[in-house]
Amino acid sequence: MSRIKNRRGFTLIELLIVIAIIGILSAVALPMYSTHRIRARLTEVTGALAYIASAVNDYCQEMTMGGGSVVFPDCPDIPSIRTSLGVGLDAVTRISAAQVSQATGVIEATIDNVDPSVDGRTLSLVANVGSDGSISWTWGGTVPPLYLQRIH
Repeated sequence: MSRIKNRRGFTLIELLIVIAIIGILSAVALPMYSTHRIRARLTEVTGALAYIASAVNDYCQEMTMGGGSVVFPDCPDIPSIRTSLGVGLDAVTRISAAQVSQATGVIEATIDNVDPSVDGRTLSLVANVGSDGSISWTWGGTVPPLYLQRIH
């Protein structure tokens, strides 16, 4: 009889409470993990666009040295970005297409290999030309703002 009293262990109710707590924590953690994973993958895209924007700034400074209006490069695809601006995007695996609009200076990239919720959407940098010819950039595109909170 003394053997039965010395047994220690968890009751069924204690085990059910632990399982319920683990379920609640995982229900909260999994969506947050997914959001952070998408944000981390989009970092490659935002970095590539920032690199292109820097090259566009250099191009515009070079082309408008006479003090005229800002001239943007004509780069309708990735190969022309490479040849006109010297920006290689071959190592960037999360962009399927990119372009720089000569008329507006908008840099736009189509997202690929990130997540089905953002694949095929666009991320862009919109050029804002100041009165002194300086260029500032504003983020835009069709990516949900939830994934871009840190770059805005």
